[in-house]
Amino acid sequence: MIFQNPRTALNPIRRIGRQIEDVLRAHTATPRAELRRKAIEALAQVRIPDPERRYSAYPFELSGGQCQRVMIALALACQPSLLIADEPTTGLDVTTQAAIMELVSELARGRNMATILITHDLALASEYCDRIVVMHAGHVVESAPTARLFAQPCHPYTARLIASTPGPRVDIDDLSSIPGNLPDLRRDDLPACRFHARCDRALDKCTSEPPPEVSFAPGHRVNCFNPL
Repeated sequence: MIFQNPRTALNPIRRIGRQIEDVLRAHTATPRAELRRKAIEALAQVRIPDPERRYSAYPFELSGGQCQRVMIALALACQPSLLIADEPTTGLDVTTQAAIMELVSELARGRNMATILITHDLALASEYCDRIVVMHAGHVVESAPTARLFAQPCHPYTARLIASTPGPRVDIDDLSSIPGNLPDLRRDDLPACRFHARCDRALDKCTSEPPPEVSFAPGHRVNCFNPL
């Protein structure tokens, strides 16, 4: 897993090479004599400059982009079949964001590795994801292939999200906001549909009955009583 903030996920008082060795030692049968070489190889695979020297560096000696590359190296050290990337570009400049996402995509293709990208950035999801699952307050509300989701969003929340996203052909006056706030998930009396209070298509039964799953096309499913 690639965590959201590498500077807090990495141990600030332990050298990065040792942190990769810790993962290898805990989850593989790598001989002790091979740990250093494997750790340096992991850094080289994510294109850390001068990996032999960076092996001995502390996290505070690296840039934000380099720390994120170290996180990717940690996540991939044990050759996983599934990678979970939780907001992997948070806090990075646009150029570094693109480099990190291209690196993750390239490594995933090269290793035939499935990847789950958790993000609030619709543009990022549209560019790198084959399929998108939209969640609101812990519930899945819509899932579809990426191109279809953006061409025909069917859940009111998905449609509002896309309508509130700026783009090169969208005038700022045309952007739509989503009224209200997320429900307090600590409450015991949450409505069956947690988007109910913010939805302009809500029905009375949305508060008491779980929304049904409706199929609009192969692979396109919506959980809603009154989809668009």
